[in-house]
Amino acid sequence: MENIAAKVVIITGASSGIGEASARLLAQNGAKLVLAARRTDRLQAVVNEINQAGGEAVYRQTDVTSSEDMQKLAHFALEHYGRIDVLVNNAGVMPASMLHDLKVQEWDQMIDVNIKGVLYGIAAVLPTMRAQQSGHIINLSSVAGHHVHPLSAVYSGTKFAVRAISEGLRMEESPSSRIRSTIISPGLTESELTNTISSPEVRAMVSQMTSLAISPASIARAIAFAINEPSDVSVNEMIVSPTLLP
Repeated sequence: MENIAAKVVIITGASSGIGEASARLLAQNGAKLVLAARRTDRLQAVVNEINQAGGEAVYRQTDVTSSEDMQKLAHFALEHYGRIDVLVNNAGVMPASMLHDLKVQEWDQMIDVNIKGVLYGIAAVLPTMRAQQSGHIINLSSVAGHHVHPLSAVYSGTKFAVRAISEGLRMEESPSSRIRSTIISPGLTESELTNTISSPEVRAMVSQMTSLAISPASIARAIAFAINEPSDVSVNEMIVSPTLLP
């Protein structure tokens, strides 16, 4: 993992799950981390543990649905480390429901976090990366961004959008600005995503499958692999899912 050392990496949704696991793994390999989420108590704990173990990390409370917050996050990273090498757009929500339940506010929340949050992240770091003529933006999609199932119509829509945005970014920026774009699509993974499901029946249904979920560390390793590849190699897309699920 020698290509990770000293890279400045921003991770959103870093207070738990895939974001936290990625932070810990990248710190172990020498990355300089800027961690973002809304829960400052949890961010503080993660940063303290990383720094006490000899890593290097700072944090900033950030709401990815705010363009202003994301701009301030990028500025914070530049103030601390002078550059931005990688953005991991990891923050996401999954309040699954049937369309006929008409949970319009939850649809809005998924669009705001899962799509606008990704776009705001890209907008915050892209000028710096273009000036550097280097950079790497990793966007977390999902297997739901490849296949639609009952309960996942809107969530899948947001994750299909993430894949389209990521591929468009790669095609626009990679040849001219040397900015790499990677899509990571996790399958069923241990996380707090199911906590955002408001329907007890739906949550119980989804929870029945949690015994098959893989560890967030599995996705963290995929993220680290993509970052570690040399600058002339672009890992465009990866799907990482449980072996026991079709």
